[in-house]
Parts: sequence; C-alpha cells; structure tokens
Amino acid sequence: MKDEKTGAELTRQEHHIIREKGTETPFSGKYWNMHEKGSYMCRACGAMLFSSDTKFDSGTGWPSFTGPANRENVTLTSDRSFGMERIEVSCKKCGAHLGHVFDDGPKDAGGKRYCINSASLCFEK
Repeated sequence: MKDEKTGAELTRQEHHIIREKGTETPFSGKYWNMHEKGSYMCRACGAMLFSSDTKFDSGTGWPSFTGPANRENVTLTSDRSFGMERIEVSCKKCGAHLGHVFDDGPKDAGGKRYCINSASLCFEK
C-alpha cells in the first residue's frame, strides 16, 4: 500500500506500525539480531536515523540503539497510551512512528535504549 505522506510502498504491517503506531512481535523483525555495519534509515522517507555503531543487544527482541545518528532527525514526545508513560520516537521528516526510548540502556553510553521497530527501518551498508 502507498504511504499517504511519502508515497513509499509499505506492507500492511509497515503501515500499521509507521502510521497507526503499532509494534511488531519481539524477535520477529529483520533487524533485531543484525550485526552488519551500516546505517538505519526511515522506511517511509529515507531519513538517516541510527548507526550500527550505536546498536546493541538489549535482549528485548527489537533493534536497540544508545541514540540516534543525528538527534535532529528524530522527535521525542510523551506517550501515555495503554496505561503506561513512555517516550515515543518518531521520524522528524515524515512523522513515522519508530518506537520508544527507555532509561535502561548501557550506563557507559548514556543509559538510553532506543527500542525501534524493524518495520520502521531500512538498512544501508
């Protein structure tokens, strides 16, 4: 299906996650266990979001990063859905829902864990 904001062709799952703020099942996304060097871009618009240099194995089943490659490319907003208080991470360029950021990341890297859906990303070596 064509993304109404960017014109990108998205699968039904990608659309659900990116535009309806869904999430993928843990350990099901294509990037949760990827260890190649490269860049993670927004699946909807191609904006540079994360680098493999900040990716780490959080054990959660989602791609996890200590921070964005360029803080200017992401937006952080309060998310109180489902009776929880979280911080949502979105693509600043197109508004795509990416995931959430938590305070349980590696202490030596700032303590943040950007927990991102694989379906919101594409990878470039």
